Amino acid sequence: MTVLHEFAGYLPGIKTEDIQWERLRFEGDGQTLDVSVPLLSELQVNDLSSRVKTAGRNYLKTLSVTQIVSTIDAVIARLLDVHDPWRQKLDRLLPLVSGFDADMVRLGLTQYLKTFRKPQLQRFLVEDFTNPLLLDDFQPRVKGGFSKAVGADLAVHVWAGNVPGLPLWSLIAGLLVKSGTVGKVSSAEPLLAGWFAQMLVEVDPRLADCLAVVWWRGGDTLKERLFFSQADLVLAYGGNLALEAIRKQVPLTSRFLAFGHKISFALVSKAALDARQGLKSAQLAALDVVRYEQQGCYSPHVIYVQRAGAISPEDFARYLSNELQALEKKYPPLRQSLNDSVLMANWTQAQEIKALSEPGSDVSSGRHGTVVFCDQLQPFEPTVMNRTIKVVAVDDLTQVFPLIEPHRAYLQTVGLAATPEEIFKLAHQLGAAGVTRICALGEMTSPEAGWHHDGRFSLLDLISMVDIESSAHMMAERYAPYAD
Repeated sequence: MTVLHEFAGYLPGIKTEDIQWERLRFEGDGQTLDVSVPLLSELQVNDLSSRVKTAGRNYLKTLSVTQIVSTIDAVIARLLDVHDPWRQKLDRLLPLVSGFDADMVRLGLTQYLKTFRKPQLQRFLVEDFTNPLLLDDFQPRVKGGFSKAVGADLAVHVWAGNVPGLPLWSLIAGLLVKSGTVGKVSSAEPLLAGWFAQMLVEVDPRLADCLAVVWWRGGDTLKERLFFSQADLVLAYGGNLALEAIRKQVPLTSRFLAFGHKISFALVSKAALDARQGLKSAQLAALDVVRYEQQGCYSPHVIYVQRAGAISPEDFARYLSNELQALEKKYPPLRQSLNDSVLMANWTQAQEIKALSEPGSDVSSGRHGTVVFCDQLQPFEPTVMNRTIKVVAVDDLTQVFPLIEPHRAYLQTVGLAATPEEIFKLAHQLGAAGVTRICALGEMTSPEAGWHHDGRFSLLDLISMVDIESSAHMMAERYAPYAD
């Protein structure tokens, strides 16, 4: 068997031969890939952090935001080009590393990358800054005086690897606010962020020292303390226990932004269940379930379906089961570990036993994936992912709110198929319950450019505002050469 080999990370100023490497192995479809990830010494960590912070101050902060957008756009254009060697490498190796179907990765990555083209980045900027020039220079404020947005000198990002490409979001956000950036890749997907950094430097070589992509073993508190001690800002993605452990390593004087696990669901109104729309609604829901095997926070675990439509909730569940089986051929499911297979089997068995005691309920298990239909209201809870989904019948969609209220801290996305009047009525209540994103059914895994991740600002959370109050400016007029 041929064994492929790649180096992960991007380490400016450190020679490859001076680095100790650890190998991560990925296997699938008769292929093996060894990825060497860097194990940096204490001295290398300190030197790298200092180098990135200094270069960020001396070069990145001198660029206009327009220049930065153009550089990112040039890289994204290459990644969208199927003939570009970098894109071909992504399409070839990311499925092997992630375990996801190659077509799913290819199509999903293209959709994701399009959110970082120049027009979308401009939307990204104006979403948070009415006047993006605040990132370049002091701008007049309506209240009087002037203000400027200043990014951290050094931001450290700790990324998760459950969905391919996930690190790009915060990496690009850090560049837009002109922060020197160190990103820590996950062992589950250690490649894309480092390749993206290399491509940025190919477009603008002077960015070479302004960012770094590193790795350390999860729970390595020494490395965490070393990197975090020099950071003005730490962003971390992952499970709540891991985030709590990271929080303890972040100095009190540094800002910490945590993005923990979230859970999402869908609502289907009877208006979306007529003879013309019902099957389409099930097709859209199936895509939300299949894409990335529900590994993302925005993937649905429960679909609440309103009764009294031309198509019943039970029929919707059957349609959904058929669509999931049909999609097995187009998007073969994720290779499951033995532990995941056991969890899925135990969950399915528990649902089957439960359905026997609930009239009208049913469980439809395919070769891969399970649809559980519940004719009675159920407590809101996540499934075991990997194409396992609950369809719950409700008389009125508002019956869902008491069920989700206890989980408000973990709610994120709702995929909605409803009338315009229902959207706004439901949106008020969903927002009050803790939901932060409402999108069309079928679009749950594709957030728009500039979305408010977990209800927060993508860029405003990463900056500090510097104000020149009007009093300072008025007093300065007294000392001007032209003053009387």
